[in-house]
Amino acid sequence: MREQASSFDVARIVRELSKMIGARARKAYQPHYEQVVIRLNPKGSPSSDLVIVSGRRLYLSQRDRPMPSQPSQFAMVLRKHLNNSRLIEVEQLGFDRIISLTFEHGSGKLKLIIELFRDGNVLLLDNEDIIIQPLTHANYASRTLKRGVKYISPPPAIDPREIDRGKLDQLLEGSNDDLIRTLAARGNLGRIYGSAICASAELDEKLNAKQLDDNQREKLDSSIKELLNELAENQSSRMWFSNSEALKLWDNSVDTSDKDSAAEGITEIAPIDLRYLDHDLSIEIPSLCYGYDSVFGPHDASAFIRREEEKLVSIGQDEGEKKAKLERRAEQQRNAIGRFLSQAAISQELGKAMQENWTHLEHIMNEFNEQISKLTWQEVAEKSRDVPWIDRLNPEKGTFVAFLPDEEGDPGSSVTLHANKSVHQNAQRYFQEARTLKDKSKGAEKALKDTENSKSRQEKKKAKDVAAGRVKGLQRSKKFWFEKYRWAILEGGHIFVGGRDARGNDTIVRKHLNSNDIYVHADLHGAPSCSLKLKDGFSRLTGITNLPEGVISLQIAQNLGENVEDARDLDKKILAQAAQIAVCWSRAWGSGGAAATAFHVRPSQVSKQTESGESLGRGSFVVRGKRTWHRDLPLELGMGIGVINGVPLPICGTIEAISNMFEKWIKITPGREKKESIANKIAKATGLTQDDVLASLPPGGCTIEDYGVMKKT
Repeated sequence: MREQASSFDVARIVRELSKMIGARARKAYQPHYEQVVIRLNPKGSPSSDLVIVSGRRLYLSQRDRPMPSQPSQFAMVLRKHLNNSRLIEVEQLGFDRIISLTFEHGSGKLKLIIELFRDGNVLLLDNEDIIIQPLTHANYASRTLKRGVKYISPPPAIDPREIDRGKLDQLLEGSNDDLIRTLAARGNLGRIYGSAICASAELDEKLNAKQLDDNQREKLDSSIKELLNELAENQSSRMWFSNSEALKLWDNSVDTSDKDSAAEGITEIAPIDLRYLDHDLSIEIPSLCYGYDSVFGPHDASAFIRREEEKLVSIGQDEGEKKAKLERRAEQQRNAIGRFLSQAAISQELGKAMQENWTHLEHIMNEFNEQISKLTWQEVAEKSRDVPWIDRLNPEKGTFVAFLPDEEGDPGSSVTLHANKSVHQNAQRYFQEARTLKDKSKGAEKALKDTENSKSRQEKKKAKDVAAGRVKGLQRSKKFWFEKYRWAILEGGHIFVGGRDARGNDTIVRKHLNSNDIYVHADLHGAPSCSLKLKDGFSRLTGITNLPEGVISLQIAQNLGENVEDARDLDKKILAQAAQIAVCWSRAWGSGGAAATAFHVRPSQVSKQTESGESLGRGSFVVRGKRTWHRDLPLELGMGIGVINGVPLPICGTIEAISNMFEKWIKITPGREKKESIANKIAKATGLTQDDVLASLPPGGCTIEDYGVMKKT
């Protein structure tokens, strides 16, 4: 889950904060050096805390949170100037990550500027925009942020809301990057919303921005307008989860503690529907503030506790240096331990504060219960709006929120009280909650220890597999983009992809055939459409010492073909290898022949447009113009074992390419044995998953000839 708000998020937060116009600023706190909290009290509504995490986010929250007993210097300045002032305006400066809050009191107007880029800043300005106090002093090339200097905002970035078709054309023509980089940087849309626009327009993010045709630009313009319209008009937001189990856990959560635990499964929140994410794993939420509070609220509410813990870190007790590298389950358990202890510290701190202010709370509860005995909860709620020490009432649970006095005797930390219980019983509830959370942390610590022991056993087993020449196959929920198609590796690391079916053929041509790639097709009806990628492929990683003999480590690369502008200019050997693989993926494999023919053309020669009166089915294309033929191509492939970006996979290619790349490999030729049986044999000998091996084999029966892969060591 990203922590930094984008310009789109800021635009929606500004709309939500605008509903607080008219609210009074009561107190300012700085529970952590990175965090500022301003309590806003709208007339006739419960108070809310405006939580500002410098450089990252801001949102409204109604959580109980401990506050420091002594205000920081910056908090004292904010209190001095903003106390009891009225919020009269909320605006976003341009389309930047800057929010301006204007407050008004008897002596005039003040502005609070919140910058959410880089390291962030919070600045208090007078009515002439002179800086009264910044959270952090800073010097930049174009401006200085320090006390007594006029505030100057950064040079304005382009506002996507002002991009019409003419400006969009200028933006694309002036770019030398691909589409996503152009939208994200030059269009000030950011990568997330740039991806959303590309998905809506059905355009590949890697397309050359300058080379988009008129139809593609029209789709792009419509998608941008649609996204901005959704941002401006929608009231709700959306929240995405990592999987269906995480979503179900959230739906079944009842109280705040359960929600906080379930929030670990949240992967994204946004003010609009991000179409490139799985819609079925998302839910609609009432506001973006609600989303931020769900994800970051537990962490931000414990800011004061963390500040105290960090004092120990500064004298050498840095637990972060001792943290072992564990797998995902162990990391989740460690996070749970930290969350339980943090929440326990909050509850214990509030319980202590209640004991220290016993008389104060007893007086409030006596007054409250006296009113409840005479009036209804609704009537008491109406009357309590004028009482500074009482806030939100919940008739269903019989609770209300009371404020404890701070160092100046004003309302400070808030606690939730049950009206039918004594002060002692309410305080004990907080202490009991702290004890329960500590007990949970002990259970999580035991589970973490079990996980670490299990991990140790797995590592020992892995060492044995390495000694035997096996890799550990991974059952993955998410695969690489090229695994949706047939794929192979060519000389130089270039990737070659082809469709598995008619729909895949369409996608290959539409999304993965750029203007500088090559279209390859076997000279047979129904053969897959294939793309030889100029820039995309794999590069070799050296210095990896923990791999079995004969297994190589690769990483996905997008910068191949240096000094080559077009795939047609690649070595003829690479083009011939692509053609050979294309015929191996066709029905020529099972035809009983020993060789076949293929051709390659430029992408511009491939079209869906037919002659008048003709039609094409899904996966079919018309190829016009001159073709480059490759004849007498042998029907044989090679397979080696590689680790791509940390994932063990079978890697196929021509015999020449694979034998040059791998010390141990397998030769695959047409045969009578079912490929499912072949896949099972290879999987058992290598440790790869059978599904991954099966997906890499040609379409038909096979025979294999081993060159070191299948042998036991």
